[in-house]
Amino acid sequence: MTDIQSPAESAFRTGFVAIVGRPNVGKSTLLNRLIGQKISIVSRKAQTTRHRVTGVLTEGSSQFIFVDTPGFQTRHKNALNRAMNRTVTQVLSDVDLVLFVIESGRYGPEDEQVVKLLPEGAKVILVVNKVDMLEDKARLLPFLQKVSAIYPFAEIVPVSAEKGRNTDELLKAAAPYLPEGEPIFDADDITDRSERFLAAEFLREKLFRQLGEELPYGIAVEIEKFEAEPGLRRIHAAVIVDKAPHKAMVIGKGGERLKRIATEARVEMEKLFDSKVFLEVWVKVKSGWADDERALKSLGYE
Repeated sequence: MTDIQSPAESAFRTGFVAIVGRPNVGKSTLLNRLIGQKISIVSRKAQTTRHRVTGVLTEGSSQFIFVDTPGFQTRHKNALNRAMNRTVTQVLSDVDLVLFVIESGRYGPEDEQVVKLLPEGAKVILVVNKVDMLEDKARLLPFLQKVSAIYPFAEIVPVSAEKGRNTDELLKAAAPYLPEGEPIFDADDITDRSERFLAAEFLREKLFRQLGEELPYGIAVEIEKFEAEPGLRRIHAAVIVDKAPHKAMVIGKGGERLKRIATEARVEMEKLFDSKVFLEVWVKVKSGWADDERALKSLGYE
């Protein structure tokens, strides 16, 4: 006689999950950790993530479609930041579950700005990240009690995205809040973003990492040519800067800095694409691009 599973046991769950929070709380690190592979760029500099990045995880009877958003911007009011903030609000209005990420031991006005964006009645899990960096561990429980009063959170889960601590528990907590439904993506898919988009993001990350605090805010990456062949990707990329002095800053003495940036980006692309990569990078000056709606659209900002 064949066993009959109950609906609760057999139901598959699929849902869109937004990862939101102020800049630099570790949203992209959390996404990469949950997916198990790097698809969203990471740096200590604020405003690293500018686009929505979708990651897919199929595990057991659940498919999570994660949307990593830019950190909500309150300090700069140019067209770039308006586009980034629109991305956050659009994502929040169209997901099944929200992971609101804050930093362990810290909750301030910028976090409060994100809370105000949460749609009424939204299912929200509070993710308290960087618990490994809290020196006085006795502070964690009082802090969790304090933030629990901020909003009617469905769950509160402390994690360390960087160390991978408690992220499995986060997935277990999130799964029941996904609606029942068939998977949208294949089981081995990890993102809906194109290789072209990911190439631009990986190069931009290396710019952030190599230039550090020197990096001008008005910087972007445009992929001018992307050709895929079996076992090979040919990529021509332009680094867009706002002012002529920034061009020299990116190139470095004798071109060494740009060469190092391109080499590091190429190595990561080869890992992700499982292919050899020919990468050619140069620098262009486009004054005022970060406050030019037309320029932003041409660079892929929504």
